[in-house]
Amino acid sequence: MKYYELKAIVDRLKEFKYITKARRVEDNTIELIFDRDSSYFFNMTRGNSFVYKSDSIRPLQGYKAPFDNLLHSLVSASKIIDIEIPNQDRVIRFHLSPKSSYKDKSIYLQFEFTGRYTNAILIDENEYVIEALRHIDSNSSFRVIRPAVKLLPIPPIKSEPKIEEIENIDKYLSQKYIEFEKKRVAGLKKQKLLQVQKKQQKLQKLLDKLPNPEELAKEEKKYQNYANIILANLYQIKPYDKKLKTYDFEGNEITIPLPKGIVPNRMSEYYFNLAKKMRAKAKNIHIEKENLSSKIKFYANSYYAIENAKDTHELELLLPKRGKSQRKKAKIKECEMFWIDDYKVLIGRNSKENQALLKMAKSNDIWMHIRDIPSSHLIIKTDKQNVPDSLIQKCAKLCVDFSLTQAGDYAVDYCKRKFVKIQEGSRVEYDKYKTIHVRKDGIEIRE
Repeated sequence: MKYYELKAIVDRLKEFKYITKARRVEDNTIELIFDRDSSYFFNMTRGNSFVYKSDSIRPLQGYKAPFDNLLHSLVSASKIIDIEIPNQDRVIRFHLSPKSSYKDKSIYLQFEFTGRYTNAILIDENEYVIEALRHIDSNSSFRVIRPAVKLLPIPPIKSEPKIEEIENIDKYLSQKYIEFEKKRVAGLKKQKLLQVQKKQQKLQKLLDKLPNPEELAKEEKKYQNYANIILANLYQIKPYDKKLKTYDFEGNEITIPLPKGIVPNRMSEYYFNLAKKMRAKAKNIHIEKENLSSKIKFYANSYYAIENAKDTHELELLLPKRGKSQRKKAKIKECEMFWIDDYKVLIGRNSKENQALLKMAKSNDIWMHIRDIPSSHLIIKTDKQNVPDSLIQKCAKLCVDFSLTQAGDYAVDYCKRKFVKIQEGSRVEYDKYKTIHVRKDGIEIRE
């Protein structure tokens, strides 16, 4: 960031008396809420750090690293003593009095917009690091940033900083966010649409490879015919014969390949079994076709929802990132799995998977479904008595987005799994439920 931008930001932030709340809302973004209702965001991405202004929004995931715990306990509800730019450098330094401080104890929160070493650091009165967003060791920089290590000053900039006037800094920072969000949404959409497209293509290949039922019927008839001819001509077959050359029941010459390693009196049974397999395959082919087609439709709905998403928050909800600990866990083949607000959320992609979800869900899990419309069943895995309303809202939106593309208002019912009774297949009856009404472009709760 430019010095004149930082100076305008500091002059504006000096108008506030308190930091009401401090929290990390994304991997590299920290939100500070000043005097209860003014949110400013510090995006500390290496090489692309900046400050922007936007409405406060609940993070899709909670952050519980030592830095986050200390950021909350030391900075939330703290009193602002001073805000400065040390040595006219690319640094904003907050001098704060924590709510729990005794004997006028104070701390510093320092945002360093310094390219590859961009960081957010909590510092005590003696200039020792309390904790930092990123730890830096001596192999990477002469400024070691680790807890209990004295923080060295940043070498001064030799050039004179450029001075420009920013008429309305809040408007300027809001516009920065709009431009940043527009680029980010375009990039995320491209990435997530590609992910969904790959899944669709994989399923389509499996669907295209499914054998034709008519061909399977022909194969069944052929193998049955082979079996009957072999039975009628057993006396002609000698051990180690590779083929049987004879006439079929209509007097036509026919050559039948004989299976290896099977005694002659078992060869007809071999072909009868092949005919039986072809019959079973033909019988179940429509089930597999329906299974694959419904999964492709599920991802088509997902693709449509991503295309029409308006912001990164909505995009991350549709295809959220998995944390490192979540990536290690085994995938569930019977459904699509999400992690939302640290809750595991499972959603069925077709009737078969909906049935599997109902069987694997525990009594205290939350079950969700669109009322009076064939749709995906959704399960929120939990052993708690209650889950946050915000989680219910997000899951209801997922349930609608992955089940339908038509715009409109939809009633989504939800209750504990123990109040859901399976009738037939994935058809259910349920009791003691609540309803959340979802508009395709937004959510409105009516209990």
